[in-house]
Amino acid sequence: MNIVFIASEVAPFAKTGGLADVAGALPRYLTELGASVRVIMPLYRSVRNRAQEFGLEEVRPRVEVDWAGGRQEFSVWESRSKGFSVNFIDKSEYFDRDGLYGTSMADYPDNADRFGFFGKACLETLKALGFRADIIHAHDWQSALALACKKHVYGRDVFFERTRSLFTIHNLAYQGLFDRSLLGRAGLPESLFNMEDLEFYGKVNFLKAGILYGDAVSTVSVRYSREIQTPEFGCGLDGLLRKRSQALFGVLNGVDYEAWNPETDRHLAARFSPQDLRGKTACRQDLLQAYGLSAQGRPVIGMVSRLAGQKGLDILLDGLEALLQTGAVLIILGTGEAAIENALSDSAREHPDQIGLKLAFDDALAHKIYAGCDFFLIPSRYEPCGLTQMYSLKYGTIPIVRATGGLDDTILEFDPRTGQGNGFKFQDYAAGEMVGTIKRALAVRENKNQWQALRRNAMACDFSWTRSAEEYIQLYGRL
Repeated sequence: MNIVFIASEVAPFAKTGGLADVAGALPRYLTELGASVRVIMPLYRSVRNRAQEFGLEEVRPRVEVDWAGGRQEFSVWESRSKGFSVNFIDKSEYFDRDGLYGTSMADYPDNADRFGFFGKACLETLKALGFRADIIHAHDWQSALALACKKHVYGRDVFFERTRSLFTIHNLAYQGLFDRSLLGRAGLPESLFNMEDLEFYGKVNFLKAGILYGDAVSTVSVRYSREIQTPEFGCGLDGLLRKRSQALFGVLNGVDYEAWNPETDRHLAARFSPQDLRGKTACRQDLLQAYGLSAQGRPVIGMVSRLAGQKGLDILLDGLEALLQTGAVLIILGTGEAAIENALSDSAREHPDQIGLKLAFDDALAHKIYAGCDFFLIPSRYEPCGLTQMYSLKYGTIPIVRATGGLDDTILEFDPRTGQGNGFKFQDYAAGEMVGTIKRALAVRENKNQWQALRRNAMACDFSWTRSAEEYIQLYGRL
């Protein structure tokens, strides 16, 4: 099959979140299964500045697309990596900027045009390259207008007559809401501005376009695919998602074990394996030293997270004193909402011997946290998939999670009687529930036999991309 990924960010070229990890890793595993894969993303300034490093070359200097009532030009660049091509849409007025989506203060005000143009330009890029796709796999709202244009602008174009589409929702909360005038600039019929099509509370909803016009829709875990069909998690689109339930699938994201493996991880003070965990002790000491802490045998709980309410930081703050009373040391890495950053900073100053906090994005330090902690805490209000619990399992660091979305799909409560399970989870979104589960986990740590069995279970889990890629190949085949 010829498969095209359309994504606004792709690792290692540009990244703000998990979407980039998926768009950067999954194509490689699909290629290994025999598919021909091409990825298309914008040529951001940050990518252009590393053109030589990425081996970028301009392959189509002049491509045209109908936009805003005229013919607009752009060029197409290419980088080949690990068996598949990544193409870049070069339109400097839209993408030659410091940020991908905006500044630290606000989103760019013309994001409707930036990513509307991107979606339509992707279709023209395929024609210019002569790549006839069996499947267009578009990701999140930034890519969704490509599917609206495929149906309503290119619907009679023989180039796409055999092309089917899959739209993946990575986080339903981010939808891309813009003024209706965008329809005219994109060449889409004004008649689409109604509740049954693209209108959403007086705005054009990009994500809705993907849900409506994808031949199928997927999410990044099975439970999340069910949750988003409910008013609690549906973000106003639960009714539409229920209508499309027969074409809605959950495919769990995978982990790239080439990058996340304690036996080969170059960031660690010592390497270790399920058969020989001695190196984990050195990793613990290295981590504590990096944070200026001394745990002295006490349990160490880690968090690597966006510091936002969605990630459960509100109930963490509510339950923080009770958590610290257990004697555990808490280590946190991340950035996010100013109010949460400030509250955590105040707590770290009040408890310098028990809380280690770094407000930063630091990939190397993240690896040290996964390797050096006893437990990894993820108290999310909702979590479409989550990758951090999969990373921590591989490193023998036991997840403590709220049972939602992909967290519920990947973590099985440890049963001390049977020795089955790979972590701990709580149901109600409440500080008391979280602290009670932490205490339950700490009790298992005190039992040497149970603790060894639990760690072995965790490190034996396989959430590789190969499994996910095989599911996607089956889904593509059905389409």
